[in-house]
Amino acid sequence: MTGDAAPAPLALGTAPGRWLVVVTVLASGMAFLDATAVQVALPTIGREFGSSLSGLQWTVTGYTLPLAALILLGGSLGDRYGRRRVFVIGVVWFAAASLLCGLAQDTGQLVAARALQGIGGALLTPGSLALIQSSFRTTDRARAIGLWSALGGIAGLVGPFLGGVLVDAVSWRLVFLINVPIAVVIVAVAGRQVPESRNRGLHGRFDHLGAVLGAAALGGTTYALIAAAEDPGRPDVPAGAVIGVLSGIAFVVRERRAADPMLPLGVFADRQFTGANVATLAIYGALGGGGLFLVLQLQTVLGYDATAAGAAMLPSILVITLLAPGFGALAQRIGPRLPMTVGPLVVATGSVLLAGVDGSRHYAVEVLPGSLLQGLGMAITVAPLTATVLAAAPDALAGVASGVNNAVARAAQLLAVAALPVAVGLGGDDYADPATLTDGYRMATLVCAGLLVAGGLVSWATIRNDVLRD
Repeated sequence: MTGDAAPAPLALGTAPGRWLVVVTVLASGMAFLDATAVQVALPTIGREFGSSLSGLQWTVTGYTLPLAALILLGGSLGDRYGRRRVFVIGVVWFAAASLLCGLAQDTGQLVAARALQGIGGALLTPGSLALIQSSFRTTDRARAIGLWSALGGIAGLVGPFLGGVLVDAVSWRLVFLINVPIAVVIVAVAGRQVPESRNRGLHGRFDHLGAVLGAAALGGTTYALIAAAEDPGRPDVPAGAVIGVLSGIAFVVRERRAADPMLPLGVFADRQFTGANVATLAIYGALGGGGLFLVLQLQTVLGYDATAAGAAMLPSILVITLLAPGFGALAQRIGPRLPMTVGPLVVATGSVLLAGVDGSRHYAVEVLPGSLLQGLGMAITVAPLTATVLAAAPDALAGVASGVNNAVARAAQLLAVAALPVAVGLGGDDYADPATLTDGYRMATLVCAGLLVAGGLVSWATIRNDVLRD
């Protein structure tokens, strides 16, 4: 056998199918919600702990760095030892680390706890998609992924509003502590309702060296970018850059030669798989960097409190909720190429509109149109993008395929958050100065729009229309 899924493929309309969607959405939604809610809390955390811009960056990247570096390993663990088992372990780990985040007493403690959170996220995130891909029958996978994308996306978009309410009404600490009861529900339901699956054809030892080299590549690069924003002349800036580049080269060499690589490079021989992941890199880099700058702009320049800043993007939730499942089904009928091309271009248009946000006009004119367009564009894009990546890889490598795509998305967000402030000349306490921040915000948002256009063009050039058809 090359691998196994659940003994009998699940149908989406049945009780087991619905339970599987509920559990995977809750888990991925917990991670998405936490990531977006933290952004709204950053100014408050910065004031309480006296953090610099680099401290706020590390509060974000402290999570995304281990997530991006280890998510491939998480997918491989699930394929080998059981996707449900590793998924549940990840949920428990994530909840425990969230508790530590909520109890942190300074920036260093918070960043360390966020790093532990990232490890838990690396275990649970690829598992949620891999369980859907390996458990549902082929005819229901695209619709199931569409539901997962829409409902999980809602959690991510509700995150800023919910985070703002928690920050203003109680404390930023509840942004993290709220994960604990959610995790209890997930674990209780998963043990009873989610089928186990694994790839029984895997053998040999884990590629520990590959995991270390991948982490060093991302860590060195990220450290160099964030340190450069503080002082480009620091000697640790080129040192971090060299470590990042050399580790990246060594990672590729290692994966080519390893008997059981963490990342089988052969999956990239499929043009569809490679193209979808390159598009993911551009799209999610733009979303990660643009989201960080927008939250800072709304609070520092427009004077929004945390609740208002989170609520500002709520209208896009309705758009994604109503349209994402339908666009997933449409992509299965007509193929993913057109949705994956048009969607990023619509998001880019929304980003261009948001680049003009400076508080000179009413919210309905200045923020709402861009927010709605971004929501529409992501509703068009997310389900077909995710389904295309998973469909391009063999079912036996569902965990690896999900891990690759998630690693690309998280690495894109990680590098964007680290690089954009450097690229637009922001550092130190510049995020607290309205005039300085506005100039950097406008430039950064336009850069993100350019990345989104690039993502759409890559999709048009590389994506076929037959991949999601039965």
